[in-house]
Amino acid sequence: MRWTWILFAIITADAAPVNNGEQAACKSPIQRKAWHNLTKEEKKSYIDAEKCLMSLPAKLGLTGARTRFDEFQKIHVLHTPLIHGVGAFLPYHRYYIQAHETALRTECHYAGAQPYWDEARDAGNFSKSILLDPETGFGGDGVGPNKCIADGPFKDYVNSIGPGENITDHCIDRQINDCMSEGAAQQNVDACMKMKTFESAWNCMEAMPHSSGHSGINGQMMNVFSSPGDPLFYLHHAYLDRIWWQWQSKNLSSRLTEVTGRNQGGFFFPVSSNGTILGPFSRGDISGCDPFPGFPGGPGGPGGFPGFPGFPPPQNGPWVKIDGDPANITTLGHVINVEGSIPNVTIKDVMNIQGDVLCYEYI
Repeated sequence: MRWTWILFAIITADAAPVNNGEQAACKSPIQRKAWHNLTKEEKKSYIDAEKCLMSLPAKLGLTGARTRFDEFQKIHVLHTPLIHGVGAFLPYHRYYIQAHETALRTECHYAGAQPYWDEARDAGNFSKSILLDPETGFGGDGVGPNKCIADGPFKDYVNSIGPGENITDHCIDRQINDCMSEGAAQQNVDACMKMKTFESAWNCMEAMPHSSGHSGINGQMMNVFSSPGDPLFYLHHAYLDRIWWQWQSKNLSSRLTEVTGRNQGGFFFPVSSNGTILGPFSRGDISGCDPFPGFPGGPGGPGGFPGFPGFPPPQNGPWVKIDGDPANITTLGHVINVEGSIPNVTIKDVMNIQGDVLCYEYI
């Protein structure tokens, strides 16, 4: 554990010691860039690093995981019921992406930062995104009965985690849905930026644009548990983290300490009782979209949302105690557990992306 802390400190910040022995705040943040703006060499470097994680043997002892890439997916599976539809949704995924970035940099000799997918550029047209390019991207849509991706650098990867909580060997599958990707429109992002409280902003972001990145890619990405099995997951959630940071930056004096919400959720994203996705959407009303045939609540599908495969049921049972929280409410003391991939921290530690623990910026 001591060496884990040392590596983590080296890779996350150019921080200088201060007189009291504590780590100083971030001085030279690494730059997270949009995939659209990376050079071919930068894109190749990132993809090679992700393939490296797919080749390294698992080391955390998590059931079903064969590789380091699988382990990150398994971490998400284990924590799914407590990191969606809850106050920790944004902080947890911020640190989870940090854990993935740290592994790329410490274990796979990656010199860059975690890129993000600027999804608003591709809203309504995911199928034509440069991220799906077979040569300089992540490969395209799924084909055949199992909707396996057929080109690109990850087409032959056999995933051992998922679907859902299952442990089975399967391909990375996609069903690109341009209609559902309409929800990633900049107007919807702008609507979230106007929210005045953490609770309203988080609910807006988790509903849209978060849901559109998942449902626009579909397949593996649409499974609330095992969605990190598609490498696009990390660029999608880096983008969501960027949006949250933009919202925080509008009033840092208060928004670096503002968090609330319950600790047990139940759905992939906030929905109404009849299955309608919540949010103030000025464009990208996806109510007429059919994510795939028979989708509950969609055209041709049985009404309602509960019971959709891959979505955990509402958590109405006994509250699960979260370290750092005195009750079923998210506080700054809430402990974020990433199963030893990097040291556990509290939500307070990750509220600032240029603080004592995190050290990056979005450009």
